[in-house]
Amino acid sequence: MGRIAGVTATETRERLLRAAAEAFALRGYDGTRVADIASAAGVSNGALYAHFGSKAELLVVALRAHGPLLLAKLLAADPDRPITELLAVVGRGLPRRRPDAHGSLIVEALVAARRDEDVARPMRDYVGERADWLAGLVRAAQNDGELDGALSPDALSHFCLLLAMGSALVTSDLHTVDDEEWAALLTRVVAALAPADSTAQRGAPR
Repeated sequence: MGRIAGVTATETRERLLRAAAEAFALRGYDGTRVADIASAAGVSNGALYAHFGSKAELLVVALRAHGPLLLAKLLAADPDRPITELLAVVGRGLPRRRPDAHGSLIVEALVAARRDEDVARPMRDYVGERADWLAGLVRAAQNDGELDGALSPDALSHFCLLLAMGSALVTSDLHTVDDEEWAALLTRVVAALAPADSTAQRGAPR
């Protein structure tokens, strides 16, 4: 079973990534064989290795293609929306997160990276790229006066990553919190990120 007739190399690669994302999410990194992914995609092991050098590489590339990207999608849909509103929208959904294929994929990648240096190397790149992207959004928001310029973009980016990735581990089937209480906390946190002068203005008597 080699390359499928009439299917382009790009289509084959996409098939492999979909099959890999589903297999890793369902059976875990250690429980998934390269042969399982190739079979699910309808190609040979050799065809798989023509696109990806290893199972570890396939895991991280599948994460890039099919991992959670809610903030990026919201930003693309409404690029002029304030970043504080976008963070609040994403944040409000974190406690209600249920186990899904996207969440399972990031969990598997993070767990595998703790045990396998072949996974850890590309995962460091992946997490670093996500952190740099978030830090860039923070800097843009600081330039627009939405966020306090004294805040460290890298620290705030790291904080957001910890919340988002942690929510894939502590899902709502393990522990829940009242939606109104969580929203109230989130509102306080987001307000604390605003420039000091705007915070003072909001608290000034009218």
